[in-house]
Amino acid sequence: MDIFAEGFSTDPWWWQGFRPPEAGGEDLPTRVGTLVIGAGYAGTACALRLAEAGEEVLVLEAGALGQGASTRSGGQVSGGVNVGKGASGRPVPAHRKAALLRDAAAGFTLFETLLERHQIRCGYHRTGRVNGLWSPAHAAGWRARLPELNEHALSEARLIDRDETAGRLGTSFYHGGVLIGRAGHVQPAEFYGGLLNAARQAGARFIGMTPVRAVTRLAGGFGVDTARGTVRADRVVFATNAYTGSTARGVAPDLRRGLVPVTTHMIATERLPEDLARSILPADHGVSETRRVISHYRLSPDGRHLLFGGRASFFPLKERRTAAMLYRAMVARFPRLNGVRITHSWGGRVAMTLDRLPHIGGGEGRYFVAGCQGSGVTMMTYLGHSLAGKILSGGEAPVNAYDDGLPPQHPLYDGTPWFMPALGSWYQFQDARDRRPA
Repeated sequence: MDIFAEGFSTDPWWWQGFRPPEAGGEDLPTRVGTLVIGAGYAGTACALRLAEAGEEVLVLEAGALGQGASTRSGGQVSGGVNVGKGASGRPVPAHRKAALLRDAAAGFTLFETLLERHQIRCGYHRTGRVNGLWSPAHAAGWRARLPELNEHALSEARLIDRDETAGRLGTSFYHGGVLIGRAGHVQPAEFYGGLLNAARQAGARFIGMTPVRAVTRLAGGFGVDTARGTVRADRVVFATNAYTGSTARGVAPDLRRGLVPVTTHMIATERLPEDLARSILPADHGVSETRRVISHYRLSPDGRHLLFGGRASFFPLKERRTAAMLYRAMVARFPRLNGVRITHSWGGRVAMTLDRLPHIGGGEGRYFVAGCQGSGVTMMTYLGHSLAGKILSGGEAPVNAYDDGLPPQHPLYDGTPWFMPALGSWYQFQDARDRRPA
């Protein structure tokens, strides 16, 4: 059976609501106050706050504005649910974890505040999220986490049994779940478009199609060499996240060595018949999973398309191949979707770190924000906003719990994730082992 609809596209489904503008025709200024490299959520949120404070801001993007993860993500939003494990699963100390969770909760609050303040219309549904239990054994770990999530991250989270999970999700695939009340989903490209418009209205300038080739410290600032000329800047912000390796190999090597870019994939179904659509995710929750190589999915804002994502492969593949893999995973959860066609398949990168935490920091005119961990809509918006606060306050003192220096590095890693096929296979083996009945 051909699973692809007529007119199948490898553009993100979200681009039907907002398509990233190239915006590369205008001349570069010779000098600016703050130059931000990267026009995704983090860079745009940073520019918005700086511009609102009266700072002169220029944002440069290697491609079209927002064409990276910011307009490609699954669009699920929450505050702090994914915070809490260090490298190799080692727990984060309790006092630090509490601070991280409080700041993540503040990120969710900021997200909702920005929607209201700037009247951003982006199909936001605050309908909660369910993390489906891949194995009955996963319930114990979540039961232990719930008190801190509810106290510090205000998650409004509780365990639900298998029957309630099936009723809320329209599938009996999971062994129960974790219902997170303070969560929802959004049209991520439309949110980005609204944030971009707000930053421009505040006075920030955005120029796309302008890759940065080098950043050099000069007396009184920096020289930023681009494919279209050089700009002098008093300070520079690196907000390239998972795309740091492709646009700034020689620009920010210290940052690049601490980031692991991971490609994730998504598909969108054709418009579903109304009765079928109502049977899929009847409570309109976003869904994630408790396994290592997760699938995640949600309905479109109009409730008539299923958007299904995950790590389809740990090897480079074309969009039709990844679509076929995701299709099989989708049908495993919803067998009644077998025969539904796919209209869009696309990929994008998220940035992981060795300690599995986002980071902001810097000083002396050079700043960075990176490491979304796959939770970019709220977290990267919040961290970009926070980094602007750091700059406005003088640029030295920490402004939140994520402001603790560069992501950790490993002597055998230079920013190229050569180990992902082996690591991914190991994760898949562990998931298969966990799924087997005891």
